[in-house]
Amino acid sequence: MPSGGTANVGNLPYELTSFVGRRHEVAEVRRLLSMSRLVTLTGVGGVGKTRLALRVAADSSRAFVDGVWSVGLGELYDTGAVVDAVLSALNLREGRGTPEAQLVEYVAARKLLLILDNCEHLVEPVAALAGSLLRSCPDLRILATSRESLGIGGEATLRVPPLTLPEPNQRSAVGGGLVHYEAMNLFRERAGAAVPGFEITESNGDVVAAICRRLDGLPLAIELAAVRLRVMSVEQILQRLTDRYSLLTTGSRGAPSRQQTLQGCIDWSYELCTRAERELWGRLTVFSGGFELDAVEGICAHTMTSDQAVDGVASLIDKSILIREEAAGAVRYRLLETLRDYGTDRLQETGEFASLRRRHRDWYEHLVLRAEFDWISPRQVAWIARLDAEQPNIRAALQFCLTGASEADAGLRMATALYPYWRVRGKLREGMRWLAQLLAVQGGEPGLERITALYVLSVLSGLHGDPDASALYAERGGALAATFDDRTGVALMADAAGRHALFAQEPATACGHFESSLAVFREEGNLLYMIWSLLGLALASDADGNQTRSEECQRETVALTESRGESVYRGWALCGAGIRARQRGEHSRAKDLVMQGLQLARSVDDRTTAAGCIEVLSWIAVDEGAHRRAARLMGAAETLAKTAASPSAIYPNLRVQHARFEQKARRVIGDRAFEAEFRDGRGTRFEDAAADALDEKGSANISAEPGFTNLTRREQQVAELVAEGLTNRAIADKLVISQRTAQGHVEHILSKLGFTSRTQIAAWIVEQREHPPGRGLRAPSPRWRSGRS
Repeated sequence: MPSGGTANVGNLPYELTSFVGRRHEVAEVRRLLSMSRLVTLTGVGGVGKTRLALRVAADSSRAFVDGVWSVGLGELYDTGAVVDAVLSALNLREGRGTPEAQLVEYVAARKLLLILDNCEHLVEPVAALAGSLLRSCPDLRILATSRESLGIGGEATLRVPPLTLPEPNQRSAVGGGLVHYEAMNLFRERAGAAVPGFEITESNGDVVAAICRRLDGLPLAIELAAVRLRVMSVEQILQRLTDRYSLLTTGSRGAPSRQQTLQGCIDWSYELCTRAERELWGRLTVFSGGFELDAVEGICAHTMTSDQAVDGVASLIDKSILIREEAAGAVRYRLLETLRDYGTDRLQETGEFASLRRRHRDWYEHLVLRAEFDWISPRQVAWIARLDAEQPNIRAALQFCLTGASEADAGLRMATALYPYWRVRGKLREGMRWLAQLLAVQGGEPGLERITALYVLSVLSGLHGDPDASALYAERGGALAATFDDRTGVALMADAAGRHALFAQEPATACGHFESSLAVFREEGNLLYMIWSLLGLALASDADGNQTRSEECQRETVALTESRGESVYRGWALCGAGIRARQRGEHSRAKDLVMQGLQLARSVDDRTTAAGCIEVLSWIAVDEGAHRRAARLMGAAETLAKTAASPSAIYPNLRVQHARFEQKARRVIGDRAFEAEFRDGRGTRFEDAAADALDEKGSANISAEPGFTNLTRREQQVAELVAEGLTNRAIADKLVISQRTAQGHVEHILSKLGFTSRTQIAAWIVEQREHPPGRGLRAPSPRWRSGRS
């Protein structure tokens, strides 16, 4: 998040470089936001609209209790997906009703600031959405950036000017104050980063001022120029700019002068690149959003070696063409939008554009197919993170597959391979949209791709609450599979028919279909499909009263997934097993199973399963007499269920059970207390709700008696594992939490016990085992805190 302020919630990126100048603009935008609920920043590309918006948002964050949220629209070209982009930025999963109604319902009850960035190519749909939100959400403010205003009522517009510049006749004498001009200060900052120790002095001040004037105070152009100090002097930079721009000033008279200047600066940067770097720059524009090195090597390096590709990427980073970003251990790159547009023009001049788009599609098809093949493995979590990051490229590849019937089969393979990812991320509507479009383009050609696509469409339609569409697609797919005489296809459509029967509350029929599909998948050794049918059969058998068969399927699913380090389906199965254990009266075992399921759901950010687990834990809280806690958990589960695909799609009986437990809790604590706790739970963030449900925030094992520790139950578990010699990574794997969370627990333990090393924790735990206090863990004596044994 930018350094100007802090917020409890939101998604503002951290500033990687200093924010220079703009004091007047920041104050003016904040003033406009205080008077108008929609403020649009306009200006030429490269003038710094986005950076200004993010700084204002950070500075204003304390005024928005529900956060400041940035929605980047620069890579979005589907006018119908603007609402989905906002939902995604707000971390809202698909729910019932239209996307816009879901968004309005969420925002209407909150006080937040929404940044809509790079709207110029989507002005009409963005304007329509902004108008709808502002009419329905009284505490919403919108800050937009665009090359033109949105043109709706109540909009305040601010044109973002270039940075301030010294006049041509102003000299750099001592005390002249040239560095106080924003353009000069920006050049000094970026030049100092490129060449440590660089300063603006009496001897070079006039030259730097001339450079900034030549670049018309445009931040992007100044930054591109400043980095050239790595290879030339300020005098040489000015000379190159002067020679180049003598032509540009009499070029296209229809374009604004600043736009000509920026074009000239990028032309000049392009000319400073080697032939190989220019070629790579153009090819990298095939990516949407960010990309990783393996994608560069696989798509863009067909005329160069791998080492040359790596060197080329490094050179483009050094020349400020590429931006390097690192998150969660993965290094990704991206092009600034202006540089990407420029490179695309150069690429189209080579005649390589169409073939490169196909190479891009082929590479990302291979990526998602690898993810599907590797889904039931310890690498599942990493694959989910990679697919999260690659969504713009995957969508661009799918869009390419809509260009003709000859490309549609590849698109169908991609879309069906993405089905497990779409399920865990709750992207049901997106999956349905792509599959419907691809099937229409493909034109009805028979084949396994079409059968599988109809299977996924049937299942997604049912999960999305459209049983008629689910039945229709299952029928079409079944007929096609029978005609095509494909055994796997027939089994898939039997699975689809089983799921439709579940949606239609015909469990006996569903069991027959699932038994049929399971037998085929088991014989073929198709592990992913087999798990799908096992999970379906477990639900259908339970609904049909065959508890024995249901438990057999759950146990087999857990065994298959646990032995392979899988997380998503193991979480589903553990929660289902917990529900059945509770039904048998095994409350302790049920709680343990459901908490394991929640831990797994949290590890992959599977909010659908998490909502189901938290709901079941609320029932267990009622069983334990913790009725206030139960109400709070029910509220949290409801919020998750609204922002994700409904958990009742996985556990169909949740709604029926919920009413009974809610009524019981209300009878005990009263409606007023229940509603207060329920509201508290509804306002809880997912991370906090999960921690609460897992008893990681409370004082489950805190004793009021003196002499005992105040470690939580989770911290006691971590302390035991530290004593066994496990590293933070090993503890994280053991408890199904992130390594950072494990490290945080260790730090809390050290702080609470007054220790300074893991060795002290281990020795203390050994003493507790040898001399158990009878209740809880006894606090360490002063000799432990001093490190003496």
